[in-house]
Amino acid sequence: MQWRGRRGSRNIEDRRGQRRAGGGAIRLGGGGLGVVAIVVVAYFLGIDLTPLLDGGSGGSGQVVTQSGELSDREKAMGDFVSVTLADTEEVWQGVFQSDLGRQYDPAVLVLYSGITQSPCGNASGATGPFYCPGDQKVYLDTAFFDTLSQQLGARGDFAAAYVVAHEVAHHVQDELGILSKVNEVRAQSSEAQSNALSVRIELQADCFSGIWARRAEDQIGAIEPGDISEAMNAAAQIGDDTLQREAGRVPMPDSFTHGSSAQRQRWFERGYQSGDLKQCDTFSTRNL
Repeated sequence: MQWRGRRGSRNIEDRRGQRRAGGGAIRLGGGGLGVVAIVVVAYFLGIDLTPLLDGGSGGSGQVVTQSGELSDREKAMGDFVSVTLADTEEVWQGVFQSDLGRQYDPAVLVLYSGITQSPCGNASGATGPFYCPGDQKVYLDTAFFDTLSQQLGARGDFAAAYVVAHEVAHHVQDELGILSKVNEVRAQSSEAQSNALSVRIELQADCFSGIWARRAEDQIGAIEPGDISEAMNAAAQIGDDTLQREAGRVPMPDSFTHGSSAQRQRWFERGYQSGDLKQCDTFSTRNL
């Protein structure tokens, strides 16, 4: 991915100079997921955890702020995220104007180190990257990219860009009114029904990420040979079935909340091949 020396986004809130530590953990509501499942879903998948958060009121423990200098790598990763976010803004502004006849209101992306607060609870290494509809911000500790590469086997800068694009895709769902409507239904559903709806949310976000990749390639020219393969590999490595096996568990489809590796790859590819929002309707199809 060609990102060095390119325009970055103004919608970055960098909290990394203030490293936070101390009490206050995310409080999990009645989603029925066990601790192991939470760790697998939150830390490794790093996607919208809002339906699992209790009340959206944030952590209740004391948070101590510590100053810290950013390393060269942290600075570079911040620049990378900023450029990727700018690309998502350009792509989605174009999609909203051409396909929907409306303006796109971009999300703010919060960079943090260790732990920080959000209306959806504390963000930390235990949650991974996520989108919080409460303030329409994406929360990301760039240390997650090391986890993605070294522990999950999803290497390459475009694998990391896919993570950013996926979280922004949840904001796109929020802008379209999809996220709030589905989460309202989930709140009144059984655990199995809620999980099934969550899978459809996540696969649609993967499809939206594919649209972003296609248009970034066509309009911005930022995509290099091998980039799409990196994104497809990342989608495979963070499928529910793959992660459950890595956690020493037998894959249980009824517990899936993000989709299998094959499903995540299929929907990303569908968005990439079509570049069309209409092709990302995961809610009206029986065959995911």
